[in-house]
Amino acid sequence: MSRFWSPFVEGLEPYVPGEQPKLANLTKLNTNENPYGPSPKVTAAIGAALGDELRLYPDPNADSLRQVVAEYYGLAVEQVFAGNGSDEVLAHIFHGLFQHGRPLLFPDITYSFYPVYCQLYGIPFERIPLDKDFAIAVGDYTGINGGIIFPNPNAPTGRLLPLDEIRRLLDVNTETVVVVDEAYIDFGGESAVTLIDSYPNLLVTQTLSKSRSLAGLRVGLAMGSAELIEALERIKNSFNSYPLDRLALVGAEAAFLDQAHFERCRSAVIEQREVLRAELNRRGFESLPSAANFLFSCHREHAASDIAAALRDGGVIVRHFKQPRIDNYLRITVGTAEQNARLLACLDAFLAA
Repeated sequence: MSRFWSPFVEGLEPYVPGEQPKLANLTKLNTNENPYGPSPKVTAAIGAALGDELRLYPDPNADSLRQVVAEYYGLAVEQVFAGNGSDEVLAHIFHGLFQHGRPLLFPDITYSFYPVYCQLYGIPFERIPLDKDFAIAVGDYTGINGGIIFPNPNAPTGRLLPLDEIRRLLDVNTETVVVVDEAYIDFGGESAVTLIDSYPNLLVTQTLSKSRSLAGLRVGLAMGSAELIEALERIKNSFNSYPLDRLALVGAEAAFLDQAHFERCRSAVIEQREVLRAELNRRGFESLPSAANFLFSCHREHAASDIAAALRDGGVIVRHFKQPRIDNYLRITVGTAEQNARLLACLDAFLAA
């Protein structure tokens, strides 16, 4: 503790992001980055923007990007918000749209930033246990609440909640905001964006970090009713009027406009996910059903901590969550065929020892 800290800072327990080691010849399968690069149109657009105009502020409203996203999803531009990564977008949601006097509901096994934001903004919360198969049971989300949030597919489990179940949840929660956090939706699910016009309290968040290979640009989106988006704009303009720089804006727009590249990369990840699932199963693993770009797997005989340590020794890193119910699971990002082959070779060496 520093004598210059406020008591508020002293009590914070910050989010711990996935490890970003600076090691040579590393196969990095721990942070769910896309193994395939962004569209060449993205790098071309960024290159074209590297000029004298960088001396000027970017568009504070991200109008061109929002228009492209709106057209992509069949929305009005007033129904789209853009921010500096989905984490910043989520921060604005926690601050401005959840009712702070009542508990926010989210799964007990989920994105670990949610309780951090609750702590930061003084929001009470209740963790709703996943069922025995690690699925979200929407019938458990009917109590008094100040809002509901969950990833779909869930993280770190990868399990998908079908749209019919999301409708059922929305039908019984009409007075508070329900946020569906769709960081991984493009790898196997149907977006809840299609429900926005039927449910004015629904907000859908997305990121360009995963399926569009732009984790390094930090671009996040929220989509919902114009009423909800206006609240986010008010928060944003009271915090940072220019959250997205010129390079991020043009790069994100180009990514949405190159549908062919998006489809190729998404299909490749899905294909490799199923190949990897089968290979892990052959080696004694069990993996939860995944609609994401990762597998959540445990071995029938070996501890996850031992496997993770052995993989690291072999130059492969995966994510091990040391928390109740899932401490024997590994979250393994789907890599390229070559990256997955290295992972499997390291596993074979460990299992044969």
